[in-house]
Amino acid sequence: MSDTTVGALTEELVADLSATSGTTADVIAPFTGELLHRLPLSSVKDVEDAAAAARVAQAAWRSAGFAHRRAVLLKAHDLLLSRRDGLLDTLQTETGKTRGQAFEEIFQAANATRYYAVSARRVLATRRRRAGIPVVFQTRVSYRPKGLVGVITPWNYPIALSIMDVIPALAAGCAVVQKADNQGALSILASRRAFIDAGVPAALWAVVAGPGDQVGNAVVDAADFVCFTGSTPTGTRVGERAVAKLHGASLELGGKNPLIVLEDVVPAKAAANAVYSVFSSMGQLCVSIERIYVDRAVADEFTSAFVERTEALRMGPALDYTTDVGCLTSAAQLERVQKHVDDAVAKGATVLTGGKARPDLGPYFFEPTVLANVSSRMECFANETFGCLVAITVVDDENAAVAAANDSEFGLNASVFSGSRRRGRRVADRIDAGTVNINEGYRATFSSIDAPMGGMKHSGLGRRNGPEGLTRFVDSRTIAEATGALTLPRTGPEFAKLTGLMVTLLRSLKAIRRR
Repeated sequence: MSDTTVGALTEELVADLSATSGTTADVIAPFTGELLHRLPLSSVKDVEDAAAAARVAQAAWRSAGFAHRRAVLLKAHDLLLSRRDGLLDTLQTETGKTRGQAFEEIFQAANATRYYAVSARRVLATRRRRAGIPVVFQTRVSYRPKGLVGVITPWNYPIALSIMDVIPALAAGCAVVQKADNQGALSILASRRAFIDAGVPAALWAVVAGPGDQVGNAVVDAADFVCFTGSTPTGTRVGERAVAKLHGASLELGGKNPLIVLEDVVPAKAAANAVYSVFSSMGQLCVSIERIYVDRAVADEFTSAFVERTEALRMGPALDYTTDVGCLTSAAQLERVQKHVDDAVAKGATVLTGGKARPDLGPYFFEPTVLANVSSRMECFANETFGCLVAITVVDDENAAVAAANDSEFGLNASVFSGSRRRGRRVADRIDAGTVNINEGYRATFSSIDAPMGGMKHSGLGRRNGPEGLTRFVDSRTIAEATGALTLPRTGPEFAKLTGLMVTLLRSLKAIRRR
């Protein structure tokens, strides 16, 4: 993508922001370190105005019904795919990831869009439930959209994480006000444009940008439900703010994701798959692996193959498929990774490969780094690096591996590599994480859009994806009616007459195993 094209696209897209504060933020292109553009920032008033307009648009969107929403979202699905080259250029220019890893985002966005377009009517259909007293009552459960959903999206996977929250909200009949991270705003606006062109009213999905303690808080305050993806400390504050208003929240937070390598693997094959699970998007992915626990029986062979495969990764700035890894996204990310490496080495860790910045390639390039002999005294032992750094630890057996994997305040994602899928499933059942992959690092669960995704412990609250990702945006309502088949007792004598019949009914329901 040429500088001219970037400039023209940027000017066109930022016009879609709800931003009138008059202030801007510099956004840097990670591959070059040069100024990409100056992003207009929103004010609290912009958020309030956008929320008011979105609520007006939501009434008509809800009334339009499932069939209309399905048609619009499926058209947007097609537009995402037909515009993928431009979206890939924007994603790479803004995040510094490779073409292939940017494509993962487009795939996931289209996958989620199609899924919710075609499943919303079925998942949210009004259904009969068993009445408390069969025949006497009839009971139905229906769903009503919550109204306005606030979505706060990070910079690392701006399109995928945006679509996975925004589109189920729209499919359920809600409106959205989304706060984009400055570094991911262009990607979000570019993907949003496909939905607007497909027929989503512009006011229904508003995008704002600005400081979290101002604009982010305003989004939380304006919304009936909040989706947040980011760090555990910030997510905790978002959840507390939402709950103070008795509003719900879905929070995907930090992780320190483990991978267990059992002794029955083919070491070279396991290493090849493990390397991708660690260094995809330079480890700047909430579900990427940061800890590897390998059985002593295969530790030497696995580690050697892992290091060799890591050193073979092709690194560089390329808007095509010629590279395997890109760069870190910001100076802050570079500083964080370097700090974790330096701290670990100073306290006795061994660098098996990597460990250095690569300014010859660009300002935020850093070699994929593998550490051994990492101990609890080191910053990277229990704290999320969120970068291109992994620690390999040798364990004596399966039980030791599971214990080490679970010894964390986080529980977002995990992985088990085994030569036996049955054994892999058995070990996976012992791991405290919201998603567990067998013989894959993260893509098996991340791409399973029909299954819930979220964290345990300090890694989050609630679930995205699957029916659960849709029902979080609705309130369930129970409507029950008396059929007139029998009048229930109201007075003492009437109770005396019917008590025996009611006891017989309860015993009969138990006998026929009726719930």
